[in-house]
Amino acid sequence: MSAAQRSRPGLLLLVLVLAGLCGFGHQAAAQLGVLSSVGSGPAPSGDKPVTFTADQVQYDQDRALVIATGHVEAWQNDRVLRADRIVFDRNTNVAAASGNVVLLEPDGSVVFSDYAELSEGMRNGIMKGMRALLAQNARLAANGARRTEGKVNEMSRMIYSTCNLCAKDPSKPPLWDIRALTAVQDLEHKKIEYEDAVLDMFGIPIAYFPYMWHVDPSVKRASGLLIPAIGYSKNLGAFAVQPYYWVIDDQQDATITPWITSKQGSQLELDYRLRLNEGSLTVQSSAADSNGGFGGHVFSSGRFNYDDTWRYGFDFNRASSAAYLHDFSVAWYADVLTSQFFLEGFGQGSYTRFDSRFYQSLITGIANTNLPVVAPRYTYSYFGQPDDLGGRLSFDVGGFNVLRSIGTNTQRASLSANWERPFSGQLGDLWKFTFHVDAASYSASQLNEIPNFSPISSNSLARAQPQAAVEVRWPFWRDGGASGTQLIEPIAQVIVAPNIGNSQLVRVPNEDSVAFEFSDANLFSFNRFPGIDRLEGGVRANVGLHGDWTLGGVNVDGLVGQSYRTESTQIMPPLSGLNGNVSDIVGRVSVHPTNWLDVTYRTRLGNQDLAVHSADALASIGQSLFTVTGGYLYTNTNPFYLYDQAGPPPASYFLPRNEITLGASTKFGHWRFSTSVRRNLQTNQMVSLDARGTYEDECFIFDADFNRRYTSIDFDHGETIFLLQVTFKTVGTFGVNAL
Repeated sequence: MSAAQRSRPGLLLLVLVLAGLCGFGHQAAAQLGVLSSVGSGPAPSGDKPVTFTADQVQYDQDRALVIATGHVEAWQNDRVLRADRIVFDRNTNVAAASGNVVLLEPDGSVVFSDYAELSEGMRNGIMKGMRALLAQNARLAANGARRTEGKVNEMSRMIYSTCNLCAKDPSKPPLWDIRALTAVQDLEHKKIEYEDAVLDMFGIPIAYFPYMWHVDPSVKRASGLLIPAIGYSKNLGAFAVQPYYWVIDDQQDATITPWITSKQGSQLELDYRLRLNEGSLTVQSSAADSNGGFGGHVFSSGRFNYDDTWRYGFDFNRASSAAYLHDFSVAWYADVLTSQFFLEGFGQGSYTRFDSRFYQSLITGIANTNLPVVAPRYTYSYFGQPDDLGGRLSFDVGGFNVLRSIGTNTQRASLSANWERPFSGQLGDLWKFTFHVDAASYSASQLNEIPNFSPISSNSLARAQPQAAVEVRWPFWRDGGASGTQLIEPIAQVIVAPNIGNSQLVRVPNEDSVAFEFSDANLFSFNRFPGIDRLEGGVRANVGLHGDWTLGGVNVDGLVGQSYRTESTQIMPPLSGLNGNVSDIVGRVSVHPTNWLDVTYRTRLGNQDLAVHSADALASIGQSLFTVTGGYLYTNTNPFYLYDQAGPPPASYFLPRNEITLGASTKFGHWRFSTSVRRNLQTNQMVSLDARGTYEDECFIFDADFNRRYTSIDFDHGETIFLLQVTFKTVGTFGVNAL
């Protein structure tokens, strides 16, 4: 080549070479610097000059060629082209790249090819032996591809998968792939379309699609049809579901899902989501021709921040029936739906909330007329800093208005205050003085109805109960060296308070103290009830012994205790363990002998015969490879029936609860299996059985779930649910369920 020049191996810049070494002049440099320019005219607006580096460059002025070889890298308009050899033709403005060709796109995707001819700022061209590395481990390959405007890649003999190839034998087919005669990668609209496509698993064809498409794996949200689902239900018959996802804008989207069933009418679901800087809104709704009538539901929730201190929101939940929610897989089981709106504020050591709540019953066993409307309810909590005396003040202020169509209506204003002063003695003893007061005013009507069943119909009163307590703990700790560390800690507490008697059972409405359980968790509490509508009084003493032993990885921790009172009380539920002067004995022991065994046992024993009145055991054995869990629950009463009727508790209250649960799970490699069983020992009947198996790797999820419920809910006869889902990552999820 008469006009050829060769540079020494090294790093060269094309603009400097053209302007200084070759004498092409400014216009020629511009022509070669912009691949999308035509002829010798100026470069189109928006295109930037090509800049490249190479180990060696050749110039052919007669043919207007620039030949770069050896680690060539050229970049223009946020695209980078790498190859062993690139030939720039200024007459056609085409860059021909060969040998380990790599094209880096502005969105981060990477395209490989054996040979490529690119023009128009690397936006147009053809590629041979194309391969692309996309987001989420996705890969595609094609025999050939044509590139147009940097927006569309038309491919022939294309294959797509997100699965890794076998490291030992890369020639083995991946777990799954999609093969197509032709395919289009739409870079502008972020989707991949296939024609004459076949879905393979382990190289075996399992499905054929004349046409299909899915979004580009880099896309998190894109409008379009989602994967359909089919199934069978004893109430719906055979059904088919086809959801459509609609991206409204950057802040909101919706999913529209029609159902077609063989036994019932059609259903239409609409799910809407809105995300804002100051909060979020979600709405799940549906309407259907269900059992010859209208069925539907609305589940909505909003959470919004007014500023750094205040937040407000709502939950609105309504449905036509529990059967409707179950049949159309809205919710497997719900007996009561709760709706509310609220305003809450957060301060330094303080919290306040204003809300109202509404309830809807979905089962025949709970009447809507008996459910309350709480409108409104207010709470304020404060936890102060230590004062000059070394104590700390905290208090809660509240009020609510509870209304029922049938049942007690209650208005209450309350204050609970607590002042606590801890200090240490000279012998290592730990002391704590506490002054506590609960005060409330009530106005109640229909006291003689559910849930109070009082002999009087209405009452208005105000009451206050001050209490003072002193507690001492004397921990004895020993470091035994080879035998580990031991801790023995006697605990004693004395509480002095007026004895308010049993008249509160008749005069005071009960809204917040329905649930009750005496255990080691509330042994040293001022009030064993969860609220203040029922209060303990009188002089009482609580004693306990806490022990802990630690050696290496072995730990045993336990507590045993009892309560004594000067006068017996009838405000506690029957057989609760706190009715007499001497309470039942409560205890807990937790054993952790190794990192693969964990056992916790709680119990309540009769104070005279040590009969077991309550037992709660939970054990876990094993690690992630294989774990077995077991649980056991026994109580001598069933508290769910305590407030069902007036007068003494019904006979069902005195029927013990006696249940056992057993579960096992394992995880190895990509596999996870779990199963659990629950049985009522009191009635000698099964309660439920669950089994689940899951396989998941980088590209595929297989999930099978089986559930059998043997108990009756709302007069049904139990049910069996089987769910099967197969997920091809970045493509979609196919599901089948049977009920």
